[in-house]
Amino acid sequence: MTQALARLLYLLAGLAGRLPWSWLMRLGDAIGAAWLRLDARESRVALCNLELAYPDLLPAQREQWRRQILRTTGRQMVETLRLWTRPHAQNLALIREQHGVELFDAAIRAGKGVIVAAPHHGNWELLNQWLASRTPLAILYRPPESPVGEAFLNLVRADAREADGSDRVTQIRAEGPAVRQLFKLLNGGGVTGILPDQQPKAGDGEFAPFFGVQALTMTLLGRLAERTGAAVLFAWCERIGTDHGAPVFALRIEAAPADVADRDPAVAVAALNATVERIARRDPAQYQWTYKRYTLRPPGSGEENPYWNR
Repeated sequence: MTQALARLLYLLAGLAGRLPWSWLMRLGDAIGAAWLRLDARESRVALCNLELAYPDLLPAQREQWRRQILRTTGRQMVETLRLWTRPHAQNLALIREQHGVELFDAAIRAGKGVIVAAPHHGNWELLNQWLASRTPLAILYRPPESPVGEAFLNLVRADAREADGSDRVTQIRAEGPAVRQLFKLLNGGGVTGILPDQQPKAGDGEFAPFFGVQALTMTLLGRLAERTGAAVLFAWCERIGTDHGAPVFALRIEAAPADVADRDPAVAVAALNATVERIARRDPAQYQWTYKRYTLRPPGSGEENPYWNR
């Protein structure tokens, strides 16, 4: 049953991905409007995050930002459906600007390993496809809780391998053996992509400010960089406009601050969060504010999960 449902979802995604871009964008806008009208989880979480991260916004401003976030998040969903089900070469044509590519190429040539920190800003699936077009890489991911969701993603990956005639992306589950795999990969000069703004499990991170609020933050990225000497680069694909109804993007790559690889985990996670925050502030509507970033609170703080009734 799981495989059958996954195949049905993939068929529907493929059909949606073949719609004209103008139709997809209207569909994304409709999804965002429905979330707002129905007071869906995405709408409630976005509002909670805005209250935490931007406490000085006036209520009318906060509501305007929430509408923009939900609209962009809806578009992100339908963009990704198309990116998953269309040829990668066609997808990469949506990238109209590239900044910092020379940093990426130089880091690969250095042969000391590369860690690409990819915040949830813009369209990270398009970034993954661009990275895979340049080099084999491993991507650390957290598997969906739903078995159907996991089976669906496996179909996406299998179809991508068949379409490209290669297997340039290795998916590594964010579980115990992942750390050893990543150390081995980086020590061999390989490339890995990590989403640095996912909340780790309790005990697997350090608290550091993120938009002025303490957030449990992964220490893995800093440990990998400090112990292997791998270069750390931040990368994202942000929307810069449309062309005949299709979204167009700018690829941006920049070197991480040295403190990201500091031996002191508190220093490393603070630098990590500060950089992600700076990127997210470029255009708050393009950041994933529908994610429950602040669920776990510092021990002894007396703070409650801010999303408990959201």
